[in-house]
Amino acid sequence: MEPAVANIVDGLQAAGLIRGAETPVFQPLAGGVSCDVWKVDTRDGPIVVKRPLPQLRVAAEWLAPVERGTSEVRWLKRAASVDPRIVPEVLAEMPADHAFAMRFLPDCPVWKDELVAGRVDAGFAAAVGQSIAAVHAATAGSASDQAMFATDAMFRALRIDPFLLHVAAKEPALAGALEAMAADLAASKVALVHGDVSPKNILVGPDGPVFLDAECAVFGDPAFDLAFCVTHLLLKTVWRDDERMRQAAAALVDAYHAGVNWEDPAGLAARVGRLTAALLLARVEGKSPAAYLTDPKHIAAVREQARALVAAPRPVGALVADWKRTVA
Repeated sequence: MEPAVANIVDGLQAAGLIRGAETPVFQPLAGGVSCDVWKVDTRDGPIVVKRPLPQLRVAAEWLAPVERGTSEVRWLKRAASVDPRIVPEVLAEMPADHAFAMRFLPDCPVWKDELVAGRVDAGFAAAVGQSIAAVHAATAGSASDQAMFATDAMFRALRIDPFLLHVAAKEPALAGALEAMAADLAASKVALVHGDVSPKNILVGPDGPVFLDAECAVFGDPAFDLAFCVTHLLLKTVWRDDERMRQAAAALVDAYHAGVNWEDPAGLAARVGRLTAALLLARVEGKSPAAYLTDPKHIAAVREQARALVAAPRPVGALVADWKRTVA
C-alpha cells in the first residue's frame, strides 16, 4: 500500500469509517484529471474518497495547489445548507492529504453519460440551472462566504490562466478581449462559485441534480458557473449533431435567470455570454481541450463561432439561440 493511501486508511479509521483490523478495498474511479478518486468498500458499505493531485493529468503542464480539496469540502457543506439534496454528504476530512470521504450514491448516473447515450432531458437541465442559481442567491453579498472562499490563487491556477490567458497568448487578435475578461473575473466578488459545473460533475439523482468536484470553488462571479455549463452543452450540440442539446442549454439558461435576484439579470446575461464565448474557444485552444472533439469539422465549427463571439459578444440567451451545429 502506497504511503498516501496508508494515510487515508488511518484517517478513515480515526473517523470511524473503518474499524480495527479491517482492510478496505480501494477501487479507482475513472474520469478525473485533477484528483485520485476511489470507491472504498468497507464492512458498513461503500464510500467515496477523493484526493487532489498537484499535477493535473493533461498534456500541457498544469500545476495546482492541493489545498483545493479543503475548498471543495467547504463548498459541499455550504451548498448542503442551501439544499441538502444537491450534494453528497461529507463523511470525513483528512487534512494531511487534503483528502475527504463522502457518501457513495448508488444508481445515480453521471449526466454526461446520459447525454452521450442520447437521453437529453431539458427538464433536468432546467433543474441544474435552478440549483446553481439557488446557491448563488443564498451566498450573494455574504461577507462570511467571501472570507471562507478567498481562494483566488487556486481559481486563477485552475480557471483563469488555462482557460483565458493561455488562449490569449495563442490568439493575438483576441488577446485584449480575453485579458479584459480575465481581469474582470479575478476582480469580481459577487457570490459563491462552484467553478466546474460540467455534465461530468453532475449526477442524476432521485430528487434532481447532485453536484460534485467543487475544487475550483471561489467567491467570485456567478456568471462563470452558468457559462461553464452552457459551454459543455453547446460543445455536445456540435459533437452529437443533436439540436436537443442546444434546447437543454436554453432551458438551463432560462431556469437560472428565473432565480437571479441579486443583480440586474441583463448585465449578468451579458457577462455569461462573453465568458461562454471565451470558454468555447478554450475548449479547442486551451490547456484542457474537449477530448471528444476530434473531428476537424467539429473543431472548426466551435473555433469559428467562438472567435466571432469573443470579438462581438452577445447575451447568453441570444448566443444559445443562434448556436450552429455546423458552419459552411
